[in-house]
Amino acid sequence: MSKIAIIGSGFSGLSAAAYLGAAGNEVHVFEKNEKAGGRARNFSTLNGYVFDMGPSWYWMPETFEQFFKDFGYSVSDFYNLIQLNPSFDIVYGKNDTMNVPKNFQELQQLFETIEPGSGKKLHKFMEEAEYKYKTGMENMVHKPGLSFTEFIDKDLIKGMFRLQVFSSFSKHVRSYFSNPKLIALMEFPVLFLGAMPKDTPALYSLMNYAGLKLGTFYPMGGFQKVIEGMTKVAENNNTTFHFNANIEKINIENNKAKSITVNSKIFNCDAVIASADYQHVESKLLPEAYRNYTQDYWDKKTFAPSCLIYYIGVSKKINNLNHHTLFFDHDFLQHSEEIYQTPKWPAKPLFYVCCTSKTDHNVAPEGHENLFLLMPIAIALDDNEEIREKYFHLMIERLERITNNSILPYIDFKKSYCVKDFILDYNSFKGNAYGLANTLMQTAILKPKIKNNKINNLFYAGQLTVPGPGVPPSIISGKIAANLLIKQIKNKQHEINI
Repeated sequence: MSKIAIIGSGFSGLSAAAYLGAAGNEVHVFEKNEKAGGRARNFSTLNGYVFDMGPSWYWMPETFEQFFKDFGYSVSDFYNLIQLNPSFDIVYGKNDTMNVPKNFQELQQLFETIEPGSGKKLHKFMEEAEYKYKTGMENMVHKPGLSFTEFIDKDLIKGMFRLQVFSSFSKHVRSYFSNPKLIALMEFPVLFLGAMPKDTPALYSLMNYAGLKLGTFYPMGGFQKVIEGMTKVAENNNTTFHFNANIEKINIENNKAKSITVNSKIFNCDAVIASADYQHVESKLLPEAYRNYTQDYWDKKTFAPSCLIYYIGVSKKINNLNHHTLFFDHDFLQHSEEIYQTPKWPAKPLFYVCCTSKTDHNVAPEGHENLFLLMPIAIALDDNEEIREKYFHLMIERLERITNNSILPYIDFKKSYCVKDFILDYNSFKGNAYGLANTLMQTAILKPKIKNNKINNLFYAGQLTVPGPGVPPSIISGKIAANLLIKQIKNKQHEINI
């Protein structure tokens, strides 16, 4: 039995812990905060609100189901999953909101009313997106990205043209649709992938398949229920959790991680999986000689956005508002440029509102609403209370106008979260919220390596390595890292037996 230390209890850390524990190892997870979940933590207020702090879009449900299935469970053993209808809304302006239905035939009909002929085009678009999705999920995302040889696969090479790795997402969408509303709907998922649509590979139309064809779901009780389920699976498989445990150093002897320093105490171990922020682990926890990458490497990388978040409690019900609402009532291109090309606080930002209390009555007192407001922004921006308040009022005023509700006087809880908080709570590089951008030059083997090149028993997991940002990819990342370490342990045991 090997003794494994895992740094961080986000989705990738929990996933790695469960797989390593199930393989017969003694696993210890160290979390710097007071509870498991990383960016997916939640918090409760004295006046009865419960807020998910991070992820709120539950896409790719088969990834969650597969995780629990690997340990003899089902999603339903831990939480009740429901499909939302509408999947989400997009606001284009006053009295101009698109309700995106969960039923694909209804979605085709909706497209047809906006742009004649686009219903059939959507069907064709989704056929291509489905191919990318299934090829990606079956043949690509589970690869560790350590060598080009992993992708020497006859079927994968044969289908490379259809994957459109070298084509522009923006051009791909516009080859099917011309109406600005439909283009905005199709392009919105890449806003959080970390690049302008024109700089994002058309491969990522697979996200349209995930969101528009497979559907948008919600775990009753919030994402904390997913965290609790994964934590329970890990605990049932030889895992011990240590909270308020700040990792200060990974101690190296003879090119191996021998221990970690936790709250000024030494914890001996046989291997380490670092699921915390990759750049922080390298720059703060490892001596320079043992790092995979220099500071210059990280400074040149393209990161996905940070964001300004507000958690709001409202002491009344809000009409004309569903679970997920995207405010696209200003120019998408301008806001994207202010994130990725000329980083600055946006002049006319797009933003997103999640109202979980529309679906889940346990997240707010009776007759109240639970609001999550999120505005994507560039990383490393100056972040102070005055700026936060400016954008808070901007978002609330637009929300009031679009829904025709008075909201500001009824707010009985308000908390903000932004660049400084991501750095403080998660050691997030420059306050990024979503990891590395999914650009062509940061895809697959071009992402930061999942294994340390100089320390044989140190692996990485999470949104800064393969397969990339997002909850399902993070769960998969933990599994990949765990499987690499499990294989290494088995090989070592085999050598000893020989």
